[in-house]
Formats: sequence, structure tokens, C-alpha cells
Amino acid sequence: MFHALNPKESFLLTLVIIFTVPWLVWRVFKTDRWAPLVVVQIIAGILLGPGLLGAVAPELHAHVFSAEVIKGINGIAWWAVMLFVFLAGIELDLKAAWADRRNTMVTAGLALAMPMLTGAAAAALALWWLPALQGPKAQTWQTLVGIGMACAVTALPILVLFMQKLGILREALGQRILRYASLDDIAIWAVLALILLDTVRLGRQAMFVIVFVLLSMALRRLMPRLAPRDRWGVALIWLALCALGGEWSGLHFMVGAFMAGVVIDHEWIGHDVLDEARDWVLTLFMPVFFLSTGLRTDFDSGGAAVLGVAALLLVASVGGKLLGTHLAGRWLGWAKGEASIIGWLLQTKALIMIIFASIMLDKQLISADAFTALLLMAVASTMLTIPVVGGALAKLGDKAQAD
Repeated sequence: MFHALNPKESFLLTLVIIFTVPWLVWRVFKTDRWAPLVVVQIIAGILLGPGLLGAVAPELHAHVFSAEVIKGINGIAWWAVMLFVFLAGIELDLKAAWADRRNTMVTAGLALAMPMLTGAAAAALALWWLPALQGPKAQTWQTLVGIGMACAVTALPILVLFMQKLGILREALGQRILRYASLDDIAIWAVLALILLDTVRLGRQAMFVIVFVLLSMALRRLMPRLAPRDRWGVALIWLALCALGGEWSGLHFMVGAFMAGVVIDHEWIGHDVLDEARDWVLTLFMPVFFLSTGLRTDFDSGGAAVLGVAALLLVASVGGKLLGTHLAGRWLGWAKGEASIIGWLLQTKALIMIIFASIMLDKQLISADAFTALLLMAVASTMLTIPVVGGALAKLGDKAQAD
């Protein structure tokens, strides 16, 4: 029925589709207010996956997304996500978090703990309803904690983009939110490393951590002495080494990539350079990762139940995050309205949660059904952020003018 394409033609056709369709939808329908380009790209990946396009047009799906094409896409996707997570690690500002540690620790702790608890409770209910959500190699606690933590994740790089759009990134409120998200990022990856601990590979993991610490100390001495143009080259070598070490030890290459970024001070690279690098990674590489992610979605076994699980996790995620920030606001005496704004911004999931869920799927701690539910939850939570926060900021501004 279809003209036979060679592997190169199929791969190039795939690139045309994933770069053209989301961009046209974003531009023509002006979705930026409720669905930024990254969200449209994620949705496009889901639509092109086996659960939707594969179900409607299985021959076409198999023809375009052959095994060789998927192999090539996955290679680019691995590199894309390594770069993205690495940049997220560099962007963490632990010095600022420590300078305002009481406010930051109380808020970050509650904003992480509450959605993790509500998410784990929702996961327990979902597992009772749909046992197939648990991965074949998981103990129940790993699935519950993993899904709970996925509900607590904040997508720091996307949060930065949203606050730029809302005009609060460089304001005091925006900088506070960045500190809360930065501290939570550290905790999230630490919990992930705990979930992934493998008693068989415990010796390797301990060796990786020891070598990582020693090499980090050497890197931190070396980087300030290098010319600015040489720092990127050394940083990429460091990224590849840490990702390799993370994968070899059983922690996962994305954990290694994040750890590689954390020990690099953003001053060595520069805020403007980091912003530009993040934008280029999002533009050049991440659409391929979104397609790769979409190709892993599955509605077959769970069917409509997967949508129900996604809705349940969305309520647990948003509700838990708002509960945490309202408790923090009451404890710390925030101005009226701040807790809701901070909570809605911190519940932005998007990329980091998708990366987090991808790792759990790779390690078979969750099933494809659970991954699909988490992916849908991440898309919905991210699409809600700008409309809700935009309205809340407008009300806060009107109140301030009236006062």
C-alpha cells in the first residue's frame, strides 16, 4: 500500500514530521497562552505513538516508525535529555537557597512532601484499581514512591520559561520560587537514586559516588582556570563521563548527567550563555525526545482506565502542591494570594517529570500504562499553569494598586 522507503528516507521523513507539525499548530493556532511549543511537541509525540496513530493506522505507523528509525531517534533522544538534565543541574543556585535557608527549606520541604504523599496515596488507589500499573521488576514501595515523587516534581527549566513569559523571573517573587524549585530538584534526584539502588550493583554504585566526588573536586579546581571558550569542551567531556558512570553503576545515565551539572557553578558559563544553550537544546534536540517519549505510550491494556488514573494523579499532584505551599505560607506569614501563585508555578511538570517517568519505565518500575498516565498528567498540569497564574497575578496587581 505504501511506497517502500529506505531507512534514511524514513528517518528524514520522521524529522520533517516532528519539526513541522507542532510548530505549525503552535504558530497557526497561537497556543502559547495555554500550550507553549514544548507542550504542543509533547502532545504531538503522544498522537504519533502506537496508542493513537498506531491504533488508527497501524500500517502507516509501522511503515514510518520502523525499528531502524526508532533506534536512530532513541540515540538522539538520549543525547538531548542528557544535555537538558545537565543544564538543569548547572542552573541550580544552592548558594542563594542557603542564604535564605529557613524560608527555602520550609517551603521546599512542604511543597515536595505533600504532593509526594498525596501522589503515593493516589498511586495506591490506582494500583488497587489497575494492578498492571506496577512494573515487572518493581517492589510495590518502589512504584508507590516513584509515582508519588513524579507528582511532586517541578520542571525547573520550564518554570524559568513560564516566569519569563509572566514577567516575574527577575522579581523577588520569581527568585524565591527558583530557590524552592532548586532545592526540590536535589531532593527529587536523591530519592530517585534511592529507588534505583541495586543490591547486586551496590559496590559499583558506591565506587561511582567515590570517584565522582574525587573527580568533582579536581574539576572545580580546573574550570575557573580555563579560558571561557574551553569550559564548554571540558563540561561536555565531564557530562559524558558522568552519564557513563551513572549507567555503568545501575543508577541510570540521566542521574549521572544531573550530578555532572550540579557541581558546575553557573558563573563559569554565564546566565546568558546558559539561557541560550537551553533554548538551542529545546529547539534542536528535545522535539526528537518528545517523539521518542510518545512512541512509548500505551493505551491498549488499560484503555479508558489510564485516562482515569491520569485524572486522579493530576488532582493529587496539584492538590498536594497547593496544600504544601498554603501550609508554608501560613507558617511563614506570606501575603495573601502568594501561596496559590507559588503552588501553581511549582506544580508545572512537563519535561523533568517525563524524564523521571522515563527512567522508571526503563528500569521496569512502572508499566507502559503508568507511564502513559503520568505523561498525560504532566501535559495537563503544564497547560494549566499560565492561564491560572496569569489571572492570579492580575488580581494580586489590582489589589496592590487599590491598597
